Amino acid sequence: MASSSFSAPVGTRDVMPPESAQWVELVARFAQHVANAGFGLVQSPMFEDLGVFLRVGEGTDIVTKEMYDFIDKGGRHLALRPEGTASIVRAYLQHRPQRNPWKAWYVAPNFRYERPQAGRYRQHHQLGVEVLGSPDADLDVEVITLQADFYAQLGLRQLRLLLNSMGTPEDRSNYTTLLGTWLQDHSDQLHPQDLETARTNPMRVLDSKRAETVAALSEAPSVLESLSEYALEHFERVQQGLRAAEVDFDVEPRLVRGLDYYTHSTFEFQALALEGAQNAIGGGGRYDGLASALGGPETPGVGFGSGIERILLALQAEEALRPAEQVPLAFVVDTTGGTHARDLVTQARRAGLFLDRAYDRRSMKSQMKAADRSGAALALIIGEEEAAADNVTVRDLRGPASQMSLERSDLIEYLRKQP
Repeated sequence: MASSSFSAPVGTRDVMPPESAQWVELVARFAQHVANAGFGLVQSPMFEDLGVFLRVGEGTDIVTKEMYDFIDKGGRHLALRPEGTASIVRAYLQHRPQRNPWKAWYVAPNFRYERPQAGRYRQHHQLGVEVLGSPDADLDVEVITLQADFYAQLGLRQLRLLLNSMGTPEDRSNYTTLLGTWLQDHSDQLHPQDLETARTNPMRVLDSKRAETVAALSEAPSVLESLSEYALEHFERVQQGLRAAEVDFDVEPRLVRGLDYYTHSTFEFQALALEGAQNAIGGGGRYDGLASALGGPETPGVGFGSGIERILLALQAEEALRPAEQVPLAFVVDTTGGTHARDLVTQARRAGLFLDRAYDRRSMKSQMKAADRSGAALALIIGEEEAAADNVTVRDLRGPASQMSLERSDLIEYLRKQP
């Protein structure tokens, strides 16, 4: 059979069964987890006016190098969503929900033209939450704890939480100037690519993984030394709250995340079971200036995002990933033409039971092979004798060889009692 000449674009992939069942479970568990904390789902467009995303940081790689942008047929300059927060804030400003604070969660694809790597594709998928309307540091604690507890519920144990504060916008601006001067004074110790970054966005250099730059930065001024009294109090409140919630963390002054809108808390969860430098599975922070940057009133906000692909990789590395494929409770084998199998499967599914069957009027032997491959514990056999007597032969496929006859009217109740 000839294969198609087309394949998924570079940097993208098809998520197929049985792996897709893990995605379904992950999203369902996240939806329940955040609903219990008062978050409601927001579905925003996968593309926005380019200006929405320019506000996340015009000096960042996301905006300058990685964003997919295009002119549509109406002459509008649009961009595919590179991250989740800006779209949620735009939706908040457009619709002005009355609840304060307003809590939203999302699950969505993001798009970045970057070198594909393990768990990170040009189309990757995120789960996340955003809280808008309050500067209270306790909301930072709530958001971070919510993320930590979700990972724990999934079975992730080998995690490290890094925590930092960028302070107020004024603190951040002052520190950027201080760091920029220091980087220029030590330019001979930096990697050439980081030196270029230092000229346009000094704080992005703190994210460098290049050995010579990392060594030089050990002597660089810390952002924590530039925090105002208010920012220090806010940061201390966050740390107190995390300790009270028994969420372990390490303060990391070099943690700045990848976007320019962060103020005060920034945080990142690293999966220690994943090898290499690209082991972040989620993170976020506070962004009290983003709403005003999008043309709205001053509106404090805090949130996190977490990559679905990265979460599943971490679960796999810790051997905590659940079996992906859903196994039917029973498999119907109908040698009378398929009518009984059709009707029985419909009846069972309406009763909330997963039954499967074969098609194309296969032989008894072929259907029994299909039943065995399905993983079902039981085969429900309907031949001419069973059809005439209005009963079913129930055969155990997994335990000691045994079978019994059961009236059709009793079958659903019998199946409900199966472990």
